[in-house]
Amino acid sequence: MKTWWGVFAWVLLGLQPWGWAQGAATSPIGVAHIALRVSDVDREVDFLGKLGFEEAFANAEGGRTTQAFVKVNDRQFIEVYPATAAGEAPGALGLMHLCYEVEDLKALNDRYSANGLKPTAWRKAGAGNLLFNLQDPDGRVTEFTQYMPGSRQMNDAGQHLGANRVSEELLGVEMPAANIETAKTFYKAMGFDAEQKGEQPHLKLAVNPDVQIVIDAASKGILPESFFAVDDLRKAEAQLEKLGLHGVRDKKQVTVRDPDGNIFALIETGKGSSRHAAK
Repeated sequence: MKTWWGVFAWVLLGLQPWGWAQGAATSPIGVAHIALRVSDVDREVDFLGKLGFEEAFANAEGGRTTQAFVKVNDRQFIEVYPATAAGEAPGALGLMHLCYEVEDLKALNDRYSANGLKPTAWRKAGAGNLLFNLQDPDGRVTEFTQYMPGSRQMNDAGQHLGANRVSEELLGVEMPAANIETAKTFYKAMGFDAEQKGEQPHLKLAVNPDVQIVIDAASKGILPESFFAVDDLRKAEAQLEKLGLHGVRDKKQVTVRDPDGNIFALIETGKGSSRHAAK
C-alpha cells in the first residue's frame, strides 16, 4: 500500500512516486491532525497516553490548557480542545475538524479558489505553519496546513514518540453527512476519488490511497470515527485489554471509546504497509 509514509520515503530519496508530480502540489497528501473538543482536556490527554500517544506541547491561558497537541507520529497529531474556551460559549463535544497536510499550500488555495470552493485566505498559524480552511456542506471546518521549518511540530521531530503507541499512523475518519451526494461532490472538488461501497462513499487521494475518508448518512446515534492503522489486530486488542480498555472487535478492526464516547477504530493493515519504508 502507498501510505503517506511511503510518499515521504520517496521524497527523502529525492525521487517522485507515480502521480506525485501530477497531483501532490495541488492536492492534500495526507492527514495532519484530527481536532477533538472534550469535556476534560487533562482526562483526554491521560486516555491518549494510555494508547501510547504522548503530549508534545500545549497552549495555556490563565493556568488552563486551551489546546493540547498529542503526537501520533512526527507529522500527525491529535489536537485536544476544552468544551469551553475563554470568552466562548460551550461547543459541541466530539470531532471539531480534520486537517490535511499539503505540499504547496498557496498553490492549493489558488486551485480551490478557481474551483469555487471559497477557501479562507492562507495565513501563518500560531504554531508556525501555513494554514487555510474550508467549510464542508454540513458546516464543519476542514483545515489544510503546510509544515514549515521552525514550527513547533517540526521542532518536535523525533521526540514524544511513545514506544508503546497502539498505532503509528492516523488514516482518516468516518463522518456523518446530511446529504451524501453533496458531501461526495465536495470531496471530489477537493481532489479525492470516490469509490462506492454499499451506501457509503469511500474517498481516496491519488497521491496517498491509504487515506480513508468514509461518508455515512447522518442519523440519530451516528458518531464520527477516527481510523488508526495497526500491524497486528490481536496484539492491539490484547494491549487494550491489558490497559483496562475494552475494545469491540469487528472483522479487521477494533474500536475503543474515549471518556466522552469518541470512537477510535484500529484497522489492521499488516506489517507490509509501506509506512515502514521511512523507518
